Amino acid sequence: MTVMTEAAAPKPLMQNLWVAVLAGCLIAAIGFGPRSAMGFFQLPMLTETGWDRATFGLAMAIQNLAWGLGQPLFGAVADRFGSARVLAAGGLIYAAGLYMMAVADAPVYLHIGGGVLVGLGVAACSFTIVMAALARRVPAEKRTLIFGIATASGSFGMFAFSPLSQALISNVGWSDALVWLGIAMLVIPFLAIPLRGRSAGMGAFAEQVEQTAGQAFREAVRTRNYLLLISGFFVCGFQVAFITAHFPAYIGDIGLDPSYAVLALALIGLFNIVGSLGSGFIGQRYSKPHSLAFIYIGRSIAVTAFLLLPQTGTSVIIFSIVMGVLWLSTVPLTNALVAIFFGTRHLGMLGGLVFLSHQIGSFLGVWAGGELYDIYGSYDGVWWLGVALGIFAAVVHWPIREQAVPRLKPA
Repeated sequence: MTVMTEAAAPKPLMQNLWVAVLAGCLIAAIGFGPRSAMGFFQLPMLTETGWDRATFGLAMAIQNLAWGLGQPLFGAVADRFGSARVLAAGGLIYAAGLYMMAVADAPVYLHIGGGVLVGLGVAACSFTIVMAALARRVPAEKRTLIFGIATASGSFGMFAFSPLSQALISNVGWSDALVWLGIAMLVIPFLAIPLRGRSAGMGAFAEQVEQTAGQAFREAVRTRNYLLLISGFFVCGFQVAFITAHFPAYIGDIGLDPSYAVLALALIGLFNIVGSLGSGFIGQRYSKPHSLAFIYIGRSIAVTAFLLLPQTGTSVIIFSIVMGVLWLSTVPLTNALVAIFFGTRHLGMLGGLVFLSHQIGSFLGVWAGGELYDIYGSYDGVWWLGVALGIFAAVVHWPIREQAVPRLKPA
């Protein structure tokens, strides 16, 4: 395998960098927004259809699993054929899934539309695909910061779409609200145009390696640091997906006004921007694995305090702010580590495999939330399981070494 280092790479076309960054950030915001607002649709949908929480929870669990399974597939396609095509397809699939979810008259259509199609749509136009495209346009020492900006944009989507979704539900009903969100996804193919290009031809700042996808996969699954990263990112998915899907209903269960649910997810999205940008900044200067360990410990402490202290509107606000700072701050650090381990040639696929672990955790978090609630009438067991998993994630991230595989080291 031959390696082309940054020093040997051709001079990049930097004049298009910030156009690509802006387009990628807008895609991340639009793509992540509706998915993060799914919890608002649970109660009005179930009230009208008569379905139970396990039915909705299974649809969201399928969505997260489809997102995870689609991520390495779409990442590999983007690596080979170009990010713009994958992002454009993702916008169309996403729109179709939201429409099918809107008109579903039986659980199977909810599971196909809101589950499979929305999940695949999010996978194809996710910030993982965006970050892989941007990584090839920037030098290694700036990647974590750019990843932080892209992740913060997804966070802004969560902040913006939470009140927007609730306003649409209040004014036009949950079904028409989903249709309008689907229409919004149709702008993604146009925003994808500045992100044209594929890894083999984008080597401005990328470590270009003559390596097949199969070779890259076999190398990755034999790398200890990568396997530890995968196991820890599973926990991130479990925690955030459970909260996204079930926190609005939980707030109602503890007797608070539904407006607190809107405020909570909006605050998570707003402070997620702070956390993502801060994570990108910190990751440029300090140990990324140790930073990840502290984030997971911080989540466990925040959930423990929230459960043990009196649960009021004020505590919901404080908890949402703290969790917002810690919410997606894992993403820039995790993707930056994958790029450090293996370079950017197959970053879409290898980052997608890490994200698959995240989404398996998401599937279990969302499904367990609905299933255990219907059995026990409480979310407490899932909350405490998330606390334990946070401690586990901190432990497995601590020994990770921030170093490239031997083939990327100077001879």
